[in-house]
Amino acid sequence: MGKLYRSDDKMIAGVCAGIAENFGFDVKLTRIIALLCIVLGGLSVWLYVILWLLMPVKGEKKSYAERMKDRLENKQ
Repeated sequence: MGKLYRSDDKMIAGVCAGIAENFGFDVKLTRIIALLCIVLGGLSVWLYVILWLLMPVKGEKKSYAERMKDRLENKQ
């Protein structure tokens, strides 16, 4: 188990697929569990969005949040 990456096999942002690939879970089952948790109130949509921002896409070194931080620092 290494660093979490968002997967190219994505339905929305690749978060569930990235988690499934990293831990060796079935992607469809991971998506179903995440959806059930969101609908039933056990997992917030905000957590999904935060993971989307913090997890880099597979093959990239920086996440979306890190790239935005770099852009803001370069403008100053």
